[in-house]
Amino acid sequence: MTATTRLPVPHVDNYDWQRDAACRKLGSEIFFHPENERGGARHARESQAKQVCARCPVQQACLNHALSVGEPYGVWGGLGEDERRKLLESGNVAELSMSA
Repeated sequence: MTATTRLPVPHVDNYDWQRDAACRKLGSEIFFHPENERGGARHARESQAKQVCARCPVQQACLNHALSVGEPYGVWGGLGEDERRKLLESGNVAELSMSA
């Protein structure tokens, strides 16, 4: 079961940025991998998701959200799971949030 205690309290200001997201009307299957997806298929799907993120007007807000709640799955703000994990481990998150 997913732990939801790390999420911000439900308040419209916390999620308002999602209204302008480029992914808003797309299926989540582009951004979240199916079970056992690996190799070329996973890379191709993530590349497609990152192309959507690259043209998104709220890319930074999305990434900030994913980093602040420790989102473990999917592509958020143009970064995949491993990329976000490495960024969090590096300690460079504060610098990234400042650039928003």
